[in-house]
Amino acid sequence: MESLREQLLILISTPLYLVIIGIEVILSNYRHRKLHSWKDSFTNFLLMLLNGVLDLLVRGFTLILLDFCWRHRIIGWQHAVVYWVMLTVLEDFMYYWLHRFDHEVRLLWAVHVTHHSSEQYNFTVGFRSSVFQPLYRFIYFAPLGFLGFQPADIFFIYSATQIWGIFVHTQLIDKMGWLEYVLVTPSHHRVHHASNPKYLDRNMGMFLIVWDKLFGTFQPELPPADYQPIRYGLTKPLERDTPGHVIFHEWSAMKKDLLRSGLSFRDKLGYLLGPPGWSHDESSQTSDQLRKLEEVEGIKSM
Repeated sequence: MESLREQLLILISTPLYLVIIGIEVILSNYRHRKLHSWKDSFTNFLLMLLNGVLDLLVRGFTLILLDFCWRHRIIGWQHAVVYWVMLTVLEDFMYYWLHRFDHEVRLLWAVHVTHHSSEQYNFTVGFRSSVFQPLYRFIYFAPLGFLGFQPADIFFIYSATQIWGIFVHTQLIDKMGWLEYVLVTPSHHRVHHASNPKYLDRNMGMFLIVWDKLFGTFQPELPPADYQPIRYGLTKPLERDTPGHVIFHEWSAMKKDLLRSGLSFRDKLGYLLGPPGWSHDESSQTSDQLRKLEEVEGIKSM
């Protein structure tokens, strides 16, 4: 019954994905905006496939863990509507922290960076998965089992909100009115994928934008008159866009940093668990440092 729900989601969403990607390609070409490339889209779908295979390999373990947590639950839900609403809200809350730590801990950023490595921004980028994330994602969702939510339901809601998470990867939808106050919208997520200093590590939500507003990571998309146009991709563009380099380039950079001579144990921890861009000698900058530098330069130019 529960696996049938996920299968139904796949059956409904797959043709829908194909339709919206096709419409986006047609509209972007009609408007003379080249938002897609075959090579980039191939990489996006390859990373999705690798992530999916790994997810299937560890799903049995994840299911056993979530089932253990559910059998030791501390809360029982009596009302079905309350159950599903609370599961959606709490799972989105846990995803916010999963996503935020992926941006704030370099070891996790080495996994998640693949999703941000494209310099394009379109619906197919929504499939550009963090390949190794299934190896630790279950840690964030385990508390949901203790809170009385069944494993299959946790899987289902995650899959459902992922669908929304893919749909917000587009440049062709502008602001969405009152929904901007509640949901993650294409405008919010364009900010998230930007490499402009003001936009770095902002708008971490998957479905609800309220968590970013509550925890100080919200940044609206600014009009061109107020800020520079969005640049997609990483602050330091990839040297090569081969799949292997896309997946492992940050691991290689991290290894290189850890092998620097004369580092203290604290320095090594900084390169491993500190924020991306942290350096013991300030040879590179974190997102906060880049933001402050931009603000100072902006003040000087006034």
